[in-house]
Amino acid sequence: MTDDPLALDRQICFALAATSRSVVALYRPVLEPLGLTHPQYLVMLALWETSPRKVREIADALHLDSATLSPLLKRLESGGLIERIRNPDDDRALQITLTTRGQALRAQAELVPGTILERLDMPLRDLEELRDRLVALLDRTDRVARATD
Repeated sequence: MTDDPLALDRQICFALAATSRSVVALYRPVLEPLGLTHPQYLVMLALWETSPRKVREIADALHLDSATLSPLLKRLESGGLIERIRNPDDDRALQITLTTRGQALRAQAELVPGTILERLDMPLRDLEELRDRLVALLDRTDRVARATD
């Protein structure tokens, strides 16, 4: 590593972007039998935690804007995994709920984390520590973004 502040190997943005692409690529063949892309898998994870959920709640949980989330929801709906329903309390808001098929897919998805852990061949404790540090970084960047808005 050099002292050059613009050296590629010193950039957190590069390390995060490259690692993110690599990790998502690792998920691709694991998710393929489930019929899910990685972004769709993240939406399903949010819904397996809590369903129904408002679109805004899913967007907030995944740190996505609604323009990015909307096509994901449409694809999941066309695949029979979710339903988009008008919120009875607010007809401007959509609620997203799992279908029976979407709920059943959870059993297959439960194998994904173990498969990824096995492929990474890293101790679970190391990955949990890394995740916790990344979540702390995400929280910090969110605070900075809110402060500059």
